[in-house]
Amino acid sequence: MIKASQLTKKYSGKTVLNIEDLDIPKGQTFGLVGNNGAGKTTFFNLLLDLIKPTTGHIINQEIQVNLSEDWKSFTASYIDESFLIDYLTPEEYFYFVGELRSRNRADIDSFLQQFTEIFNGEVLGQKKYLRDLSKGNQKKAGIVAALIGNPDVIVLDEPFANLDPTTQIRLKKTLKTLTENKEITILISSHDLNHITEVCERIVVLDKGNPVKDIKTSAETLKELEVFFSV
Repeated sequence: MIKASQLTKKYSGKTVLNIEDLDIPKGQTFGLVGNNGAGKTTFFNLLLDLIKPTTGHIINQEIQVNLSEDWKSFTASYIDESFLIDYLTPEEYFYFVGELRSRNRADIDSFLQQFTEIFNGEVLGQKKYLRDLSKGNQKKAGIVAALIGNPDVIVLDEPFANLDPTTQIRLKKTLKTLTENKEITILISSHDLNHITEVCERIVVLDKGNPVKDIKTSAETLKELEVFFSV
């Protein structure tokens, strides 16, 4: 499904990511954890062709992402608020993304109804531009927009940050529901070990750009990660 081979990224001669081989099969809920500067966002940026690799490449459904844009038709993501169009209202933004995914306004209106609890009356119908929403509500809009059109691959960087506890719980439920049929591959990075162990069936730990642990999630995973990061 997704395969990174001999992948490195260097800035001014300093290696910030070094992944020799990484395979993420279809339908897996894959988590990345690591301290600041570990390379999590760098990996996602390479996967989304936002930056170019120094060496190596990433394949997404048999497409090398830095050589073709065909992967964009089945891949969705939300990294940060730069992915939003801040002079649009949330509704305008959802309709815009819907058009890109061949969905009409009626489709989008129907789709958004399932997120009423996550929006909690703070996103839709507020007559506000995205730039005027709180960080948490911007994130809600960005994550929901990434789910439009039934993408095969969803990439979320720190999806739980800036969200209140109730929304975090609802988001975890949504992500678990999405992956029940094992058709959607979700990649998540997070500093919150509790959340990522609850949602992800596999977790890779990055340390200074290098994968140092590859864990199949179990009841012992949270404790294992806490011990690793407490040393």
